Amino acid sequence: MVTVPIMIPSRAFFGDDTVEAYLSEDWDINVCHMKGNSLPGKSDEEIRNRLRNPIGGEPLRSLAEGKKRICIAFDDLTRPTPAHRVVPFILDELHKGGVHDNQIRFVAALGAHRAMTWPEVAAKLGWQIVEKYPIYMHNIYENLMYLGRTSNGTPVHVNREFMSCDLKIGIGGLIPHAWTGFSGGGKIVMPGLSGIETIKLHHQKLCADQVPGSVDFNEARLDLEEAARLAGIDFGVDVVMNERREVVGLFAGDVAEEYRTAAKFARSVYATELVQDMDVLVLNTYPCECKMDRSLWPIPLCLRDGGDVVLIAAGPMGQGLHYLLGRHGTDYGGQMFEPRPGFPPLSRVGRCVVWAPHLSKFDFRAIGPDEKVLHCLNWSGVLEILEDRHGPGTRVGVFPYASMQLPANRMQM
Repeated sequence: MVTVPIMIPSRAFFGDDTVEAYLSEDWDINVCHMKGNSLPGKSDEEIRNRLRNPIGGEPLRSLAEGKKRICIAFDDLTRPTPAHRVVPFILDELHKGGVHDNQIRFVAALGAHRAMTWPEVAAKLGWQIVEKYPIYMHNIYENLMYLGRTSNGTPVHVNREFMSCDLKIGIGGLIPHAWTGFSGGGKIVMPGLSGIETIKLHHQKLCADQVPGSVDFNEARLDLEEAARLAGIDFGVDVVMNERREVVGLFAGDVAEEYRTAAKFARSVYATELVQDMDVLVLNTYPCECKMDRSLWPIPLCLRDGGDVVLIAAGPMGQGLHYLLGRHGTDYGGQMFEPRPGFPPLSRVGRCVVWAPHLSKFDFRAIGPDEKVLHCLNWSGVLEILEDRHGPGTRVGVFPYASMQLPANRMQM
């Protein structure tokens, strides 16, 4: 059979490669790119200028004047933020404000995720940062300061090291999020630097499915921003990325004001025109390959009932651990763990073919029942399974980086 190649990005933080996925030439193939596909990355000068001209609030070098202890919080590898691209310019502004290297430390804003290894921190920040500055892993169970409650009643317990500093900076990136519109902004504090009780009560009371990209009237977003204010975060930096994880937009300043400007831009970049009634959907989980469920949103919008789904998760880390929501034993898990037979969107799927070279038995079972989910270690196995059921004229929708894409016709402010 004659095939045509489809270029698929893969392995965020671990090479950011491009692989070829071959599909039958006689199929009707629809590659759904986001509107910001191939936007050029920002130059050094453009990044520097954005930091020097913040949205709401003072420039970073002005904020740094006279400060003694500086903390830079950054998100982990479950978020594709290329922090290494931004950190050198932040440090330069701090130095111009009179801050010395021995006054600066970094804290990984892990939320309820596992700690990072040093190679993972280096992938996020660069080895030169790991070798030069102290970097601490946030712990949701210990070394927290209680700051009071939000107006929604969420008790705010925040990382002690972060709170010990008189200049607090957060670095994040915007990726569509089912509960808070996008990642980034005040999420660097809650849940990023918060205690387990804070995260649990915030999730229980306020986190519910929203239209991804919806920010302004989002109760969960407003609650976490209030927590960030209580923590006294001084300067937020958020980036919007293209399909290669390059910075195409950088927004800095007041953590809420810069974030809302970033969200407006992110909606325009990530917006994707949809196809309908596809026989097959190919959903690539890049750049959030350790969170496969974030890439399933096209299923109810684009797949015919009983159609097949190919889920690509090529990242080497497998699926992420979550201390609040995850399973930690045969029939128990975190404080908000809920056993389920699989990802809900797969209920309408005929078969789910998973191409993932680093998938554990636990990860595989979490996707769905054995009779519905097929695991392949190479693309030839995927194609063989598809060809067994689908002949000429098969309608195929391909989302090359589904975890960062948004449906263009369903976005809200």
